Amino acid sequence: MDTGAAYGLWPLVIMNTALFAVFAASFFRPRTGRDWRAMSAYSAFLVALFTEMYGIPLTVYLLSGWLGSKVPGLQATHAGGHLWNDLIGWNGDPHVSPFHLASYAFIGGGFWLIATAWQKLHDAARAGALATTGPYARVRHPQYDGFLLIMIGFLLQWPTIPTLLMFPVLAFVYTRLARAEEREVAAQFGDAWQDYAAATPAFVPHRRQARPAAHSRADRRPHQRQEEGS
Repeated sequence: MDTGAAYGLWPLVIMNTALFAVFAASFFRPRTGRDWRAMSAYSAFLVALFTEMYGIPLTVYLLSGWLGSKVPGLQATHAGGHLWNDLIGWNGDPHVSPFHLASYAFIGGGFWLIATAWQKLHDAARAGALATTGPYARVRHPQYDGFLLIMIGFLLQWPTIPTLLMFPVLAFVYTRLARAEEREVAAQFGDAWQDYAAATPAFVPHRRQARPAAHSRADRRPHQRQEEGS
């Protein structure tokens, strides 16, 4: 393969996949079987992403014949893999394009959300209480939101056919995992969870967030995660 195309670099595929997976795991702290399923879904997305970013540009090959005459910038080079830039005719450095800069914000925000939410959940677990502060005051599953933000960031930076198809599937998987986790926590915390869930959306925060009801002493039982991804 042409070295100028910056593809066929399989060590970079492995290194980047491992780097972002380990980085996320260090914030996410997976422990349960569902935690590891959430991490596995995220890792599968990374494998698909970096395989096309540094290995085989399947999406570029498939689209270049179809859109090649209409989008001259769509070429089987590393720069050509930034498909959003090609479609808007961006001629500058792809790494400072509006899409790429936005991707940094989404990826960084996603990692920040995962880390911050884990700390609040850890503090609540030590107190035997329901986590309702920090990101948990706005949504019930901030760590899942963090993973989705990271994926959106990568899609803004380097969209591919496999990852675009995987994203809604992974969003559905995370929703299923979150619902399963909620059933367990509802059984553990009873009315306190019901009050919190009624006032706090699952994934998309309200503009104005009502404060969850105060918890009684009876609710301070051994903590069980209300967030699958924690």
